[in-house]
Amino acid sequence: MAKQHSDSSRDNTIQNSEPAPGFLQRLSDTAGGMLVGLIAFTLSFYLLFTNEGRAVQTSLSLDEGLSVVVPIGNIQRVDPINEGKLLHLAGPLQTSKPLFDPNYGVSMHCVQLKRQVEMYQWVEHEESKEYEEGGEKKTETRYTYNTEWKSEVVSSRHFDREIAHRNPSAMAVESYTAVAADVQVGSYYLSKGLINKIDAFKQLSLSQFKKPQHADVITEGNYFYHSADPKNPEVGDLRISFWYAGVSMGGPTFGSIDTVSIIARQRGGELVSYKTKSGDQLELLYLGSHTAEVSMMNGR
Repeated sequence: MAKQHSDSSRDNTIQNSEPAPGFLQRLSDTAGGMLVGLIAFTLSFYLLFTNEGRAVQTSLSLDEGLSVVVPIGNIQRVDPINEGKLLHLAGPLQTSKPLFDPNYGVSMHCVQLKRQVEMYQWVEHEESKEYEEGGEKKTETRYTYNTEWKSEVVSSRHFDREIAHRNPSAMAVESYTAVAADVQVGSYYLSKGLINKIDAFKQLSLSQFKKPQHADVITEGNYFYHSADPKNPEVGDLRISFWYAGVSMGGPTFGSIDTVSIIARQRGGELVSYKTKSGDQLELLYLGSHTAEVSMMNGR
């Protein structure tokens, strides 16, 4: 096998060549391909059958839930008579205190507040093509390198050309998601499973917050930058954005409080999952005010 290299700072091409496959090798490759295809077909049939079974089970569970669900009109009182029953209710979200990021001075009354950190890094892209030439089978692999904002550390250790495209091994600031400890709808507390379903994140506007007390932080648009020049970033620079889900205190900046519709079991003053006869767990939450029927349909 022979190799040939051609490169530049952002582009590198490698050519591999080997003798073209003979008749027996092509026959062997064809037989191997047919075997792989047969295995893939069998596996896809099994997965289709399994998914159909799950869909039927889910449908039975939702039908069962719809037949026993109790609609709650007054959400400000937890009625002991409904203990253990499957309930349907809708109302605005409530949290006891705002979520806060002390490093950047960002706070908000919401269910989840996410700090997303991205680093400016080298990214390697690989593209290969095969062809025959002069009785040889050749493979040409082209590596290109671009700088991009990425939320995960891109390891450059295995780049084809690491020397000119080296990334830091870690970020100086980590991404983090703060979750409200207590979330209520009326007098009902939400289980962790229901809280985790409140995940329709929106980017937070940073215009109403003061600049963080960090000498190396620059505010540009809806990002905090650890960079000398955000318009011309260098590899290793960071940018931080904030995202929120489940508004629990409205206002001119964040809009109205989010309303949710819930189908879950009453356990004391908490809403938790409900186990159906089919073995599924019903614990549904959707943004907006919906009837039990619509909520069940969304779960199908």
